[in-house]
Amino acid sequence: MKNNWRDGNRIELLENGEAYFPAVFDAIAHARSKVILETFIWFEDDVGKQLHEAILTAARRGVSIEVLLDGYGSPDLSDSFVSELTAAGVMFRYYDPRPLIFGMRTNLFRRMHRKIVVVDGEVAFVGGINYSAEHMTDYGPEAKQDYAVKVQGPVVEDIYQYVISCLPGQDETRRRWWERRHSHAHDNLTPGEAQALFVWRDNNEHRDDIERYYLKMLSNAKQEVIIANAYFFPGYRLLHAMRSASRRGVKVKLIVQGEPDMPIVKVGARLLYNYLVKSGVEIFEYTRRPLHGKVAVMDDHWATVGSSNLDPLSLSLNLEANLIIYDRQFNATLSENLRGLLARDCQKVDESMLPKRT
Repeated sequence: MKNNWRDGNRIELLENGEAYFPAVFDAIAHARSKVILETFIWFEDDVGKQLHEAILTAARRGVSIEVLLDGYGSPDLSDSFVSELTAAGVMFRYYDPRPLIFGMRTNLFRRMHRKIVVVDGEVAFVGGINYSAEHMTDYGPEAKQDYAVKVQGPVVEDIYQYVISCLPGQDETRRRWWERRHSHAHDNLTPGEAQALFVWRDNNEHRDDIERYYLKMLSNAKQEVIIANAYFFPGYRLLHAMRSASRRGVKVKLIVQGEPDMPIVKVGARLLYNYLVKSGVEIFEYTRRPLHGKVAVMDDHWATVGSSNLDPLSLSLNLEANLIIYDRQFNATLSENLRGLLARDCQKVDESMLPKRT
């Protein structure tokens, strides 16, 4: 299966749960035939119960629904919560890459980390937002700052065929058929002007696709790059590309967690500060609340939104998905949002804050 650019898409930025959850729930409410939902976390809290109700209602009126959750990220849904869905016909699965041994998972670090929804093959959602109240800004100091996109247009067909091919039980004939298939973009409506490319990371033929597109972006940048990433600890290639872009005059700005949900995240990122700051990369710690976003913009036309962090788990083990977007309007929208974070809620790292070398 190959990555293909698609023209004629409409892409809407959704910030935090306030924008994301109503859009997803409304799309499910208007579904006619099929909904596929993949997520890392689904909690049985207020948000999770709203999703439960939306899916249950759709299933009871005859919509075919497939749900794929990660067994590590969503371990605590009650039997009654799940059984009510399955009784209504929902196909409910957990991703776990290896059999349990003595009741324990043997590979804790390989996770189904994608967050994708596809409704009727016509509208899709891609991003980093899980189904939990933590993604609502009224949750409190631990509320997460995050992003997703609502997508309409030809690229939705690529997303749909991809998630269909990844569902458990798809045989090799089906997979080979998709690899030979060329998506008929002209059969779709073209509601917008954005070019879009759906990219993913798996443990087969697409192990480094998301990283490669980040590297390509950094090498092509002419003026400015802003990367906002929650869990930042990439390998040498990405660090070198950021430093090289900065040294040739590109303004490279990195937004990382200043109030992390896990303290080790901040410790890890700070180990890289010396290498980046001394080559001109500007680092900003987001201090309002935990940052959970995985987004970037370059110059005035390139952007990406997705589930992939820039850390060893996302770049080397997890199943991830991002949308890459060529569109000046979308770039301007996301750039304005990130500049707002920089201006209001970030502390810039200067040389006095750099950790001592050891």
